[in-house]
Amino acid sequence: MSDLAALPEDDAAPAVHFRARGALLKRLADVVSLPTSRINAFERAVTGDLLVETLRLAAFEDRKKVAARLAPLAELPNALVRLLLRDEPAIAGLLIEQCASLTDADLAACARDTTEAHRLIMASRRGLSEVVTETLMSFGESAVIDTILKNNTARIGQVAIEGVVGLSRTDSLLRQHLLRRPELRPSGAYVMFWWCDGDDRRTILQRFAVSREVLQEVAEDVFAMAAEEDWQDPVSRKALQFIERRQRNRAAIEKSPYAGLEQAVAAAADVGMNREIATEISYLSGIKPVTGAKIIGDAGGEPLAILCKATGLAKSDLACLWRAMRRPETDADGEVHAAWERVQIVYDMLAVDRAQTVLRYWNWSLSSALTPALLRAIRDGEEEGLDDYSAPERAAMLALAENFGR
Repeated sequence: MSDLAALPEDDAAPAVHFRARGALLKRLADVVSLPTSRINAFERAVTGDLLVETLRLAAFEDRKKVAARLAPLAELPNALVRLLLRDEPAIAGLLIEQCASLTDADLAACARDTTEAHRLIMASRRGLSEVVTETLMSFGESAVIDTILKNNTARIGQVAIEGVVGLSRTDSLLRQHLLRRPELRPSGAYVMFWWCDGDDRRTILQRFAVSREVLQEVAEDVFAMAAEEDWQDPVSRKALQFIERRQRNRAAIEKSPYAGLEQAVAAAADVGMNREIATEISYLSGIKPVTGAKIIGDAGGEPLAILCKATGLAKSDLACLWRAMRRPETDADGEVHAAWERVQIVYDMLAVDRAQTVLRYWNWSLSSALTPALLRAIRDGEEEGLDDYSAPERAAMLALAENFGR
């Protein structure tokens, strides 16, 4: 019998290729790979423990061979999985890419305990669950997030999607792929609109500017009920204001110094846009001044087209608003200015009902959510605490942050 047990442990052995070690690693990996008809769970676990201890001192190439041998297996000892997933990316990647038996717990732990290189490999793995993608995205690494967004087999939860919407404000690379994700909802897309370029804005309007026809049909009799109660319930009143077909504010028209919205727009074209006229246009349009200020002050101009279409203003009124804002209609060559052409296209492509959906969501999220605490959070830039706020409150924080000197 050999006296191996009497030999001292040599954890600091030199990097020499030992044939016996390579052969032993291969045999142990073969045993772990045996089918359940040849080896029971306890035997596999014991062999796995021995393989783990041997692998800790093995050379890179030997560890890589073992990982390649074990990656296709349907069952692996947990200690062995933990060791290989935390190895160098070239080794861990073999399991991440090929091993179907890895659990969400295995992948989430690997994401937390390893490097961005590991997470980048993991982001391309097929069939990632919401738990794993949320863990991967929580590090805020653009390359990892972008890879997940391009991974059509990955599932992304709403919390993670909302986080990416926030990141897209300063990372333009995320926007295009985020807009293609099936998990993105209109609420997130409408908020993204404010910092997207012209092409992405058109994509948002084409995909997310939805009709409220079904809502109007199911709530038709509720309007009469609310009127009988003199609109005293603020909860139903707020929801019905979003659903109703009429956009202009009749009460505001009765109090206005102008005969109607068209006259207010004409006045703006005559004297230029100022705070008083902008506020009046907002009230007449059925939106709050903070929403109107965001629309009128937008650099791209597309929100003006949405405002005009939603309120039934003609294309000539849109041109009046454009001139009132001192925006160029032609370029240096006398051709139609690209921005003005883009705004007119948006006006033509949107149906009134769909434009109203976008406008009302903006008004809901940018005004009704603006509590004193939220205003302070916007001014102070408290984006880290976004999870403490509701969906419209988060929308307001993201969309209005630039208005407060950020």
